[in-house]
Amino acid sequence: MDKDRIAGTAKQAKGNLKEGVGRLTGDAKLKAEGKADQIEGKLQNAVGGAKDAVRDAVKKH
Repeated sequence: MDKDRIAGTAKQAKGNLKEGVGRLTGDAKLKAEGKADQIEGKLQNAVGGAKDAVRDAVKKH
């Protein structure tokens, strides 16, 4: 498993928490930051998945 997948998943979780706290406290900025962190985490996770796929394909050949 690529380190980007791990970091991306962690960033998504952090963003989810931030968004939830922002929603509970009525802090629109914190809520928006949380959503942005989640999107960034998803992208990082996707990059890690692509790296894993390439690595697996190279190992098979």
